[in-house]
Amino acid sequence: MKIAVLVKEVPDTWGDRRIDPSTKRVDRKGDLVIDEINEKSVEAALLVKEANAGSEVTVVTMGPSSALAAIRKALAMGADNGIHIVDDGLVGSDAMQTSAALAAALRPGGFELIITGNESTDGRTAAVPAMLAERLGLAQLTFLRTLSVTGDGVSGERMTDEGHLDVRASLPALVSVTEQIAEARFPNFRGIMAAKKKKVESLGLAGLGLPADETGAENSWSVVEDVAPRPARSGGTIVKDDGTAGTQLADFLAAAKLI
Repeated sequence: MKIAVLVKEVPDTWGDRRIDPSTKRVDRKGDLVIDEINEKSVEAALLVKEANAGSEVTVVTMGPSSALAAIRKALAMGADNGIHIVDDGLVGSDAMQTSAALAAALRPGGFELIITGNESTDGRTAAVPAMLAERLGLAQLTFLRTLSVTGDGVSGERMTDEGHLDVRASLPALVSVTEQIAEARFPNFRGIMAAKKKKVESLGLAGLGLPADETGAENSWSVVEDVAPRPARSGGTIVKDDGTAGTQLADFLAAAKLI
């Protein structure tokens, strides 16, 4: 089985995230790492590979040259090869353009299963998986917390506000997974060394067959008009028990119309 798993380089969630006021996009000058949800996506792909002899896992990312590190991390975990979509003409691409580039890279591969995270921790649109499946004409199962591949089908539990649904689709298909899918394994020394020798193909606009006037920030389908930092959190109200704490709490709750 040929499996593709999508990964993304994002600003580290442990650091401060900022918006570049000049571009109104995420400032990527800080520490960059593979998105945590993508580590779990890779783990899900590897579990499918291990359960289906002869399977191959290809890691795919779109990003600058530094994004190669995200691919190498996935290769160290056990993936077999990678595809790096990198071109200055893609800088600032929105979800629509990103899905078009990913589709162009994946289409020739004949993948039977494509696994993605449900959303990245920087953009958080949660739209690319569905857009990609639509472009490739694939069945899509999104927001899965479990994943199973048997015979010619894929199934899992889909999270909803009311609980979960048991869903199934025939292969080929695309699935997006949530944080509950699996705990990612840690690459060992042998895996890290082996990852350095695994093949990673680089694709630009020419290799993807995409025209330059349809990609990048200047040709984006969506435009961010304005951004503002999150308001600073106040220290809250401290109630000192001087014998009137009960009254103070009651007054506070009443003022907030909670009682």
